[in-house]
Amino acid sequence: MEELTKKEEEVMHAVWKLKQAFVKDIIEYMDPTQTTPYNTISSIVRILEKKGYVGFNSYGKTYQYYPLISKMQYRKFFFSRVMNKYFDDSVENLVSFIVKEQKISETDIEKIKEIINKSKEDE
Repeated sequence: MEELTKKEEEVMHAVWKLKQAFVKDIIEYMDPTQTTPYNTISSIVRILEKKGYVGFNSYGKTYQYYPLISKMQYRKFFFSRVMNKYFDDSVENLVSFIVKEQKISETDIEKIKEIINKSKEDE
């Protein structure tokens, strides 16, 4: 799996949300004002198809696209890359960053503790 560009990611979010979509549907979802050229989105979708992110059904000269990679699969891949690139694969570095930079509330800290405790119970 390879990392997506921002525009490819934007198109994938539309495809994930719509589940099956023609290019016109993706444009309507992403840009209700219709300022994005059809050919631009069509080109991005074809790139996503070549990268293995979307598949398609052909209806004559029209194509309906659907995701081959789930949002969760991409999230895991993307987060793994972020952890490696920015936090040296260290949960401690990640948590330290979140606490210092994101100014998490006491409520958030309690929710995190609950999640940790629940995951220990599930083991």
